[in-house]
Amino acid sequence: MDKWDFYKDNAGKWRWTRTASNGAIVGSSSQGYVNKSDCEDNARRHGWNG
Repeated sequence: MDKWDFYKDNAGKWRWTRTASNGAIVGSSSQGYVNKSDCEDNARRHGWNG
């Protein structure tokens, strides 16, 4: 099962990273989001079920 991490970048914007069980990063947000909910919406479009 993939691991999804949500975090704030150096500019204070929300981003996500998707990591496979073998440790390889298989996806990440291409931009930062002011609101965490917008970041989560973007992650859902890429397969996050949270």
